[in-house]
Amino acid sequence: MHIPDAFIPLPQAAVYWIIALVFLALAIKWARSELNEDKIPLIAVLAAGIFALQSFNLPVSMGTSGHLVGGALAAIVLGSPFAAVFILTLVLIIQGFIFGDGGITVMGANILNMGVIGGFVGYYSFQGLQKILKNGYISSAVAAWLACLVPALACAVEMSIAGTFPLVPGLVAMGIYHAIIGVIEGVVTAVIIYVLAMARPDLVDSSIGVASA
Repeated sequence: MHIPDAFIPLPQAAVYWIIALVFLALAIKWARSELNEDKIPLIAVLAAGIFALQSFNLPVSMGTSGHLVGGALAAIVLGSPFAAVFILTLVLIIQGFIFGDGGITVMGANILNMGVIGGFVGYYSFQGLQKILKNGYISSAVAAWLACLVPALACAVEMSIAGTFPLVPGLVAMGIYHAIIGVIEGVVTAVIIYVLAMARPDLVDSSIGVASA
């Protein structure tokens, strides 16, 4: 899902950068008001964990790749979609500038897909599902699956707009791969949230415990 440079024309890439920067500014505002000495190490651990999860890339047709995202995990644990924007931006900057995983000119699109779309879909899907299912862990698993699939479909649409590959084949390729990968992400997300909730319930969003009661 990491879009390389040259896959999106610069004018379109600039639009994605502008959108991403707006959400990043809001994420920084969230971080300034919500983060404390207890949660800063958790941010670091989540960022490192998401970086590791994303390092397992599976090639998808037409030059892109499939992998776990981690946006739902960050948003659910810290109780805000802006947490996902904040953490995914840090991860993508390190990946792009140091490891060459994902382009620089298109990083705005990558932040938009994985951080913004992944975080908001993951968080609000979790909030809605837990009201219905009354189980935070099942809700987080389904939300993480959606937060893996929907950004992949958004990526395919962006590639189509850019003229990189046709819309329908792109949606099929990205959708099928990430629907499968999303199952793994759902399980991993639920397990990590369960471990954190059991070990340090004071560090995770309180709604998780309410939903799983």
